[in-house]
Amino acid sequence: MGIGGGLGVMLEGVRASVAALDALEREDASLASGLDVGFGVGAGVDVLQRRYEIRLERLELTSRLEAQLAAVTAQDAADAAGFQEAMTPPDASIEDRTYGQMSVVEEIAGVLTIGSAAAGALVEQSRRVCSLPPVFEALSTGTMSWQHARVVADETEGLDAVGAAGLVAHFFDPAAPDPARGAAPGELVPSRFRAKIRGWRERHHPESIQKRHVKGLANRRMEYTPDRDGMAWISLYLPGDTACAIWNRTTATARGLQGPNEPRTLTQLRPDIAASLLLGAGNALGGESGAGPAGVTAIGKVPTPRADVLVTVPVFSLLGLTDEPAMLDGFGPIPASMARKLLAGGADSFYRVLVDPRDGAPLEIGRKNYRLTGAIKRWIRLRDAQCTFPGCTNKTPDNETDHLQAWEHGGATNVSNLAQLCRKHHRLKHHSQWAPGPATSKDPPGWTSPTGRHYNPEHQDSEPTHWPPGSLPAHAVRGAVVAGVELGATGPVEDGQWQQLLASMPPWSDPPVEEPPSEDLLDPGELRPADPLWDEFHARFYELPADPQADWQCCYT
Repeated sequence: MGIGGGLGVMLEGVRASVAALDALEREDASLASGLDVGFGVGAGVDVLQRRYEIRLERLELTSRLEAQLAAVTAQDAADAAGFQEAMTPPDASIEDRTYGQMSVVEEIAGVLTIGSAAAGALVEQSRRVCSLPPVFEALSTGTMSWQHARVVADETEGLDAVGAAGLVAHFFDPAAPDPARGAAPGELVPSRFRAKIRGWRERHHPESIQKRHVKGLANRRMEYTPDRDGMAWISLYLPGDTACAIWNRTTATARGLQGPNEPRTLTQLRPDIAASLLLGAGNALGGESGAGPAGVTAIGKVPTPRADVLVTVPVFSLLGLTDEPAMLDGFGPIPASMARKLLAGGADSFYRVLVDPRDGAPLEIGRKNYRLTGAIKRWIRLRDAQCTFPGCTNKTPDNETDHLQAWEHGGATNVSNLAQLCRKHHRLKHHSQWAPGPATSKDPPGWTSPTGRHYNPEHQDSEPTHWPPGSLPAHAVRGAVVAGVELGATGPVEDGQWQQLLASMPPWSDPPVEEPPSEDLLDPGELRPADPLWDEFHARFYELPADPQADWQCCYT
């Protein structure tokens, strides 16, 4: 974007936003005046409802205006740094160039009244955002915030120009070969946008996640930060599976402690339990004074409910033929070696989810062939990944599975009528006019607010997994004719021919359901929610099944 014309276009957008705000202010003043003097404002107009809607529209416009002004700030910060470099003599020493860069950062810090570290980060992020035209356009038109632009800047750091362009095209170009599905970047809260964009980055990074994990492992550390009111923060930088296990254990133990005689909340119990485990003190669970009988219970005597965790891993990655990342429920991408370690150790709290190498769709989740509610819940967890309510980041271990269409109104118990909701939004759904839309076996529901605003669902970006070269035997393809080409007729099968072969293969189909020999099986859809059989079912221990593909052999050409 040019310096003169670009700024002019951005300022036109700013003026349009300000004009729209002014129009809403005049409408609101008219409505308020009508209330004050005691006469109606138009036939059939609900004045209070309209003034409420005006506040929402103004918030929306203000958010757009803030993004447009952030684009102006980013352009000016990037230009200032560029002008400073242009004014530096070509033969200047490295020291002079370094001090010149420091000088412009300190100047920007002084103008904006921020710290020099913050100003330095602003300059770097601004230059990166301005170098990615689709990202800068989305910011300057107000379709996404500066926080979203910062996410792109952070996640493209360390990528070369081609990698950064591929990431941006996937999320910002609808005409890309494989665009991101579901809500646009600006429609997702920044934390959820970061999780989605990071998942794509981990799969497409030129350096394997295993190598980057080894580097990160060397930087593991603990940090201590004193805070006000006699409090302090303890932070641990750990491997993802270890951190996820710590969180799940403290959460499950906290739930086990909750009861009528326990006044502490789940949020308060987690740090008390962590302190007890770290210090090895039986009464460290006491927390605040007068916490009640449960507050002095030794941690060793508290039963810890099992926290089931889904590990989604590509078939070839599980077999060690590729190093494609796996997905740890509640965390995100992890190295394939970490997933193999979690699953090979026989830990019954980890449920393996195999995915189809053709399209990334799930192949099986534990004992898939049994029509049990536990399997349905795990499918919903895999599909949704978190609470489906707009902007909620609550992860799967803390969520509940809810009917989108109520049972009493004809809603069925199947994956297309179920979704994850955290407890707060579960209650809100049943006590307000927030309404979920339809779901499918692969896509979570969208939502509609009481004022009619629709929020698109956040789709996960399932992709075909990586096939190792020569993973199918030569006799399975040699001589096969695909698109008029005889594969491997005169030599090894080429990469292009492999792509033709894979594209021509029919999709994998599930084997027929094999029920265990019994005459008392029931379909969950036939049971009412209050049926006592559900209590008996949920009390069962759900064992991890044997690997159905343990004898599957991959051959090499």
